[in-house]
Amino acid sequence: MNQALEQLAETISGRFAGQVTRVESRCGELTFEVAPTGLLTICQALRDEAGWNFEQLIDLCGVDYAAYGQDEWNTDTATSSGFSRGRQPLNRPAAGLSQQTGDGEQRRFAVVHHLLSVKHNRRLRLRTWCEPGEPPMVDSVIEIWKAADWFEREAFDLFGILFRGHPDLRRLLTDYGFIGHPFRKDFPLIGNVEVRYDPARGRVVYEPVSIEPRTLVPRVIREDNRYEAALKDAPKHG
Repeated sequence: MNQALEQLAETISGRFAGQVTRVESRCGELTFEVAPTGLLTICQALRDEAGWNFEQLIDLCGVDYAAYGQDEWNTDTATSSGFSRGRQPLNRPAAGLSQQTGDGEQRRFAVVHHLLSVKHNRRLRLRTWCEPGEPPMVDSVIEIWKAADWFEREAFDLFGILFRGHPDLRRLLTDYGFIGHPFRKDFPLIGNVEVRYDPARGRVVYEPVSIEPRTLVPRVIREDNRYEAALKDAPKHG
């Protein structure tokens, strides 16, 4: 990480001592974990106070940390039949994640804000844990950045996260009758219902899913004579 971002990190850590925690980044990006109670105050300061000027909200997304670090695919090596699937957990630590509250309650959902300062050409990421319980909830930043409108509706639709103070929080991508939130880790890959047009009724109908759940192992099938053993060392022509 360059010196300018390190100086910015020190300034933010000093200005909001006790309210933010620096999160380790593998890609050289500056990330802080923000306490939910101080989210709006910190965001307002990052936008308005001189020296920061994060006037743009580039993106906002939800994250589901259920089973984080317990299940993953091993795609580091390929075989003649394709990729293998990692069936044994790697037990890697959840670096930078404090997934428990002070009472020991497990936290699952978080909201990530991606900020941009055009004036200083700097980017900053803020992660805030949602309040424990169902549904998960966090304050809306729409009064600070109007661009949060559709971003927060998307996170509500896909993760079921409620944004306190949003004036029009409703589904954005799924249908009105959709059941569940498709980006949650426990949402079935085959979905809950099927949708089709019924000519007899003259309308669209919802029905239980008819396909069986299954786990697919990604494979790479190459139908090419370059991979034939007999032709591997054959002399080239032309």
